[in-house]
Amino acid sequence: MTTTAPEVRKTAPAPGTGRAGRGRGVMGSTGLYLAVGVAALLFLVPFYVLVRNALSTDAEITGEDWALFPTDIQWGNVTEPFDDPTVDFGQSLWNSLVVGVLHTVGTLLVCSLAGYGLARIPYRHADKVFYAVLFTLMVPTAVTFVPGFVLVSSLGWIDTYRGLIIPGLFSGFTCFLFRQYFLGFPKELEEAARVDGLGYWGAYWRVVVPNSLNFFAAIATITFINGWNSFLWPLVIGQDPSAWTVQVALSSYMTNQTVNYHLIFMATAISLLPLLLVFLFLQRWLVQGIAQTGIKG
Repeated sequence: MTTTAPEVRKTAPAPGTGRAGRGRGVMGSTGLYLAVGVAALLFLVPFYVLVRNALSTDAEITGEDWALFPTDIQWGNVTEPFDDPTVDFGQSLWNSLVVGVLHTVGTLLVCSLAGYGLARIPYRHADKVFYAVLFTLMVPTAVTFVPGFVLVSSLGWIDTYRGLIIPGLFSGFTCFLFRQYFLGFPKELEEAARVDGLGYWGAYWRVVVPNSLNFFAAIATITFINGWNSFLWPLVIGQDPSAWTVQVALSSYMTNQTVNYHLIFMATAISLLPLLLVFLFLQRWLVQGIAQTGIKG
Protein backbone atom coordinates (compact mmCIF):
# COMPACT_ATOMS: atom_id res chain seq x y z
CA MET A 1 0.00 0.00 0.00
CA THR A 2 1.46 3.28 -1.05
CA THR A 3 0.76 6.58 0.58
CA THR A 4 0.75 9.85 -1.26
CA ALA A 5 2.30 12.84 0.40
CA PRO A 6 -0.13 15.68 0.73
CA GLU A 7 0.27 18.34 -1.88
CA VAL A 8 1.74 21.51 -0.50
CA ARG A 9 0.30 24.61 -2.10
CA LYS A 10 2.31 27.75 -2.16
CA THR A 11 0.29 30.82 -1.48
CA ALA A 12 1.38 34.10 -2.91
CA PRO A 13 2.25 36.79 -0.37
CA ALA A 14 -0.37 39.41 0.21
CA PRO A 15 0.09 42.60 -1.76
CA GLY A 16 2.40 44.99 -0.02
CA THR A 17 3.84 42.36 2.36
CA GLY A 18 6.81 41.45 0.23
CA ARG A 19 10.16 43.19 0.18
CA ALA A 20 9.15 45.43 -2.70
CA GLY A 21 5.85 46.29 -1.00
CA ARG A 22 7.61 47.17 2.24
CA GLY A 23 10.02 49.35 0.33
CA ARG A 24 7.20 51.23 -1.32
CA GLY A 25 5.50 51.62 2.06
CA VAL A 26 8.64 53.11 3.64
CA MET A 27 9.12 55.48 0.73
CA GLY A 28 5.47 56.50 0.89
CA SER A 29 5.72 57.22 4.62
CA THR A 30 8.94 59.17 4.10
CA GLY A 31 7.33 61.23 1.36
CA LEU A 32 4.31 61.91 3.57
CA TYR A 33 6.45 63.07 6.50
CA LEU A 34 8.53 65.20 4.14
CA ALA A 35 5.44 66.86 2.71
CA VAL A 36 4.01 67.49 6.19
CA GLY A 37 7.35 68.92 7.33
CA VAL A 38 7.54 71.31 4.37
CA ALA A 39 3.93 72.39 4.94
CA ALA A 40 4.67 73.01 8.63
CA LEU A 41 7.71 75.14 7.76
CA LEU A 42 5.69 77.19 5.29
CA PHE A 43 3.00 77.65 7.94
CA LEU A 44 5.57 78.89 10.48
CA VAL A 45 7.26 81.37 8.12
CA PRO A 46 4.82 84.25 8.86
CA PHE A 47 5.29 83.74 12.61
CA TYR A 48 9.06 83.76 12.19
CA VAL A 49 8.88 87.02 10.21
CA LEU A 50 6.57 88.49 12.86
CA VAL A 51 8.90 87.69 15.77
CA ARG A 52 12.03 88.62 13.82
CA ASN A 53 10.68 92.06 12.89
CA ALA A 54 9.25 92.61 16.37
CA LEU A 55 12.74 92.35 17.83
CA SER A 56 14.41 94.47 15.14
CA THR A 57 14.83 98.15 14.44
CA ASP A 58 12.92 99.92 11.70
CA ALA A 59 16.14 100.23 9.69
CA GLU A 60 16.65 96.45 9.72
CA ILE A 61 13.02 95.82 8.77
CA THR A 62 13.03 98.17 5.78
CA GLY A 63 16.67 97.71 4.79
CA GLU A 64 17.74 96.15 1.49
CA ASP A 65 19.91 93.48 3.14
CA TRP A 66 17.81 90.80 4.80
CA ALA A 67 19.25 88.87 7.73
CA LEU A 68 17.72 85.77 9.28
CA PHE A 69 18.13 87.24 12.74
CA PRO A 70 18.47 90.83 13.94
CA THR A 71 22.00 92.10 14.35
CA ASP A 72 21.15 93.44 17.77
CA ILE A 73 17.99 92.02 19.35
CA GLN A 74 15.84 94.86 20.68
CA TRP A 75 14.37 93.40 23.86
CA GLY A 76 13.14 96.84 24.80
CA ASN A 77 10.53 96.56 22.05
CA VAL A 78 8.57 94.15 24.25
CA THR A 79 7.48 96.87 26.67
CA GLU A 80 7.20 99.67 24.11
CA PRO A 81 3.51 99.05 23.22
CA PHE A 82 2.60 99.39 26.91
CA ASP A 83 4.68 102.56 27.30
CA ASP A 84 3.15 104.35 24.31
CA PRO A 85 1.25 107.39 25.71
CA THR A 86 -0.96 107.73 22.62
CA VAL A 87 -2.55 104.26 22.88
CA ASP A 88 -3.55 102.39 26.04
CA PHE A 89 -2.50 98.98 24.71
CA GLY A 90 -3.06 97.20 28.03
CA GLN A 91 -6.65 98.48 28.21
CA SER A 92 -7.28 97.38 24.63
CA LEU A 93 -6.05 93.86 25.46
CA TRP A 94 -8.40 93.77 28.44
CA ASN A 95 -11.31 94.99 26.32
CA SER A 96 -10.66 92.30 23.73
CA LEU A 97 -10.46 89.65 26.44
CA VAL A 98 -13.76 90.73 28.01
CA VAL A 99 -15.48 90.98 24.64
CA GLY A 100 -14.07 87.65 23.44
CA VAL A 101 -15.01 85.69 26.58
CA LEU A 102 -18.50 87.16 27.01
CA HIS A 103 -19.19 86.93 23.28
CA THR A 104 -18.16 83.28 23.28
CA VAL A 105 -20.22 82.35 26.34
CA GLY A 106 -23.28 84.22 25.08
CA THR A 107 -23.05 82.76 21.59
CA LEU A 108 -22.73 79.22 22.94
CA LEU A 109 -25.77 79.68 25.17
CA VAL A 110 -28.03 81.40 22.63
CA CYS A 111 -27.10 79.33 19.57
CA SER A 112 -27.04 75.98 21.38
CA LEU A 113 -30.50 76.60 22.83
CA ALA A 114 -31.80 77.66 19.42
CA GLY A 115 -30.22 74.66 17.74
CA TYR A 116 -31.54 72.27 20.38
CA GLY A 117 -35.03 73.70 20.07
CA LEU A 118 -35.02 73.33 16.29
CA ALA A 119 -33.68 69.78 16.53
CA ARG A 120 -35.75 68.36 19.39
CA ILE A 121 -38.80 70.41 20.32
CA PRO A 122 -41.78 69.57 18.08
CA TYR A 123 -43.28 72.72 16.66
CA ARG A 124 -45.49 73.27 13.65
CA HIS A 125 -43.41 76.11 12.26
CA ALA A 126 -40.00 74.68 13.18
CA ASP A 127 -39.00 74.20 9.53
CA LYS A 128 -40.00 77.77 8.67
CA VAL A 129 -37.93 79.11 11.55
CA PHE A 130 -34.99 76.97 10.45
CA TYR A 131 -35.26 78.27 6.87
CA ALA A 132 -35.38 81.82 8.23
CA VAL A 133 -32.15 81.14 10.14
CA LEU A 134 -30.53 79.83 6.96
CA PHE A 135 -31.74 82.91 5.11
CA THR A 136 -29.72 85.11 7.47
CA LEU A 137 -26.57 83.46 6.13
CA MET A 138 -27.36 84.88 2.67
CA VAL A 139 -27.71 88.46 3.89
CA PRO A 140 -24.43 90.43 3.52
CA THR A 141 -23.10 91.96 6.70
CA ALA A 142 -23.03 95.40 5.09
CA VAL A 143 -26.82 95.32 4.77
CA THR A 144 -27.37 94.98 8.53
CA PHE A 145 -24.43 97.10 9.63
CA VAL A 146 -26.10 100.52 9.45
CA PRO A 147 -29.42 99.42 11.04
CA GLY A 148 -27.46 97.68 13.78
CA PHE A 149 -25.44 100.82 14.48
CA VAL A 150 -28.59 102.98 14.58
CA LEU A 151 -30.20 100.56 17.04
CA VAL A 152 -27.15 100.45 19.30
CA SER A 153 -26.83 104.23 19.18
CA SER A 154 -30.49 104.73 20.08
CA LEU A 155 -30.05 102.43 23.09
CA GLY A 156 -27.06 104.46 24.29
CA TRP A 157 -24.64 101.55 23.97
CA ILE A 158 -21.85 103.40 22.16
CA ASP A 159 -18.47 102.92 23.91
CA THR A 160 -19.90 100.14 26.10
CA TYR A 161 -19.38 96.39 26.35
CA ARG A 162 -23.09 95.91 25.66
CA GLY A 163 -22.78 97.56 22.27
CA LEU A 164 -19.71 95.50 21.43
CA ILE A 165 -21.10 92.13 22.54
CA ILE A 166 -24.89 91.84 22.44
CA PRO A 167 -25.56 92.57 18.72
CA GLY A 168 -23.30 89.70 17.67
CA LEU A 169 -24.46 87.03 20.09
CA PHE A 170 -26.64 85.20 17.57
CA SER A 171 -24.96 83.53 14.61
CA GLY A 172 -27.03 81.72 12.01
CA PHE A 173 -24.13 79.48 11.03
CA THR A 174 -23.39 78.50 14.64
CA CYS A 175 -27.08 77.79 15.21
CA PHE A 176 -27.07 75.60 12.09
CA LEU A 177 -24.04 73.66 13.34
CA PHE A 178 -25.67 73.05 16.73
CA ARG A 179 -28.90 71.87 15.12
CA GLN A 180 -27.07 69.42 12.87
CA TYR A 181 -25.09 68.12 15.83
CA PHE A 182 -28.13 67.67 18.08
CA LEU A 183 -29.96 65.79 15.31
CA GLY A 184 -27.26 63.13 15.60
CA PHE A 185 -27.22 63.11 19.40
CA PRO A 186 -28.51 59.79 20.86
CA LYS A 187 -32.19 60.22 21.69
CA GLU A 188 -32.04 57.34 24.18
CA LEU A 189 -30.15 59.49 26.67
CA GLU A 190 -32.77 62.23 26.51
CA GLU A 191 -35.62 59.74 26.76
CA ALA A 192 -34.05 58.30 29.90
CA ALA A 193 -33.83 61.82 31.33
CA ARG A 194 -37.52 62.42 30.62
CA VAL A 195 -38.39 59.17 32.37
CA ASP A 196 -36.66 60.63 35.42
CA GLY A 197 -38.95 63.66 35.20
CA LEU A 198 -36.73 66.15 33.35
CA GLY A 199 -38.17 68.48 30.75
CA TYR A 200 -36.48 69.84 27.65
CA TRP A 201 -34.40 72.29 29.66
CA GLY A 202 -33.35 69.63 32.18
CA ALA A 203 -32.42 67.18 29.43
CA TYR A 204 -30.46 69.87 27.62
CA TRP A 205 -28.58 71.13 30.68
CA ARG A 206 -27.99 67.86 32.55
CA VAL A 207 -27.62 65.35 29.74
CA VAL A 208 -26.90 66.95 26.38
CA VAL A 209 -24.38 69.61 27.44
CA PRO A 210 -22.18 67.36 29.65
CA ASN A 211 -21.98 64.80 26.82
CA SER A 212 -21.21 67.40 24.15
CA LEU A 213 -18.26 69.25 25.70
CA ASN A 214 -15.96 68.38 22.79
CA PHE A 215 -18.31 70.01 20.29
CA PHE A 216 -18.89 73.00 22.57
CA ALA A 217 -15.12 73.45 22.94
CA ALA A 218 -14.65 73.41 19.17
CA ILE A 219 -17.33 76.05 18.64
CA ALA A 220 -15.98 78.08 21.57
CA THR A 221 -12.49 78.15 20.05
CA ILE A 222 -13.71 79.35 16.67
CA THR A 223 -16.08 81.90 18.23
CA PHE A 224 -13.40 83.34 20.53
CA ILE A 225 -10.94 83.73 17.66
CA ASN A 226 -13.55 85.49 15.53
CA GLY A 227 -14.51 87.77 18.42
CA TRP A 228 -10.88 88.60 19.19
CA ASN A 229 -10.09 89.39 15.55
CA SER A 230 -13.21 91.46 14.83
CA PHE A 231 -12.33 94.96 13.68
CA LEU A 232 -15.05 96.89 11.84
CA TRP A 233 -17.81 96.70 14.46
CA PRO A 234 -15.51 97.58 17.42
CA LEU A 235 -14.06 100.41 15.34
CA VAL A 236 -17.49 102.01 14.91
CA ILE A 237 -18.91 101.26 18.37
CA GLY A 238 -15.73 101.90 20.39
CA GLN A 239 -15.27 105.55 19.45
CA ASP A 240 -13.50 106.50 22.67
CA PRO A 241 -9.90 105.20 23.00
CA SER A 242 -10.78 103.64 26.35
CA ALA A 243 -13.26 101.33 24.53
CA TRP A 244 -10.86 100.24 21.79
CA THR A 245 -10.18 96.56 21.28
CA VAL A 246 -6.72 95.33 20.41
CA GLN A 247 -7.41 95.25 16.66
CA VAL A 248 -8.47 98.89 16.69
CA ALA A 249 -5.42 99.78 18.77
CA LEU A 250 -3.16 98.07 16.23
CA SER A 251 -4.65 100.09 13.39
CA SER A 252 -3.83 103.32 15.24
CA TYR A 253 -0.10 102.66 14.83
CA MET A 254 -0.43 103.28 11.09
CA THR A 255 -1.09 106.91 10.20
CA ASN A 256 -0.79 108.99 7.04
CA GLN A 257 2.44 110.54 8.32
CA THR A 258 4.36 107.70 9.99
CA VAL A 259 4.41 103.92 10.26
CA ASN A 260 6.18 102.52 13.31
CA TYR A 261 7.07 99.11 11.91
CA HIS A 262 8.71 97.43 14.90
CA LEU A 263 5.94 98.68 17.20
CA ILE A 264 3.25 97.22 14.93
CA PHE A 265 5.01 93.86 14.73
CA MET A 266 5.61 93.67 18.48
CA ALA A 267 2.04 94.67 19.36
CA THR A 268 0.73 92.13 16.86
CA ALA A 269 2.90 89.39 18.35
CA ILE A 270 1.64 90.20 21.84
CA SER A 271 -1.98 90.21 20.64
CA LEU A 272 -1.53 86.71 19.19
CA LEU A 273 -0.42 85.17 22.49
CA PRO A 274 -3.97 84.79 23.95
CA LEU A 275 -5.15 83.10 20.73
CA LEU A 276 -2.17 80.76 20.83
CA LEU A 277 -2.87 79.82 24.45
CA VAL A 278 -6.56 79.20 23.74
CA PHE A 279 -5.75 77.04 20.74
CA LEU A 280 -3.12 75.00 22.58
CA PHE A 281 -5.43 74.47 25.57
CA LEU A 282 -8.45 73.46 23.48
CA GLN A 283 -6.62 71.73 20.62
CA ARG A 284 -7.61 68.20 21.61
CA TRP A 285 -11.27 69.11 22.07
CA LEU A 286 -11.22 71.15 18.86
CA VAL A 287 -10.15 68.16 16.74
CA GLN A 288 -12.65 65.83 18.44
CA GLY A 289 -15.43 68.38 18.11
CA ILE A 290 -14.85 68.87 14.39
CA ALA A 291 -14.87 65.08 13.95
CA GLN A 292 -18.31 64.98 15.63
CA THR A 293 -19.89 67.56 13.35
CA GLY A 294 -20.62 64.91 10.74
CA ILE A 295 -18.43 66.59 8.11
CA LYS A 296 -16.62 63.55 6.82
CA GLY A 297 -14.81 63.29 3.51
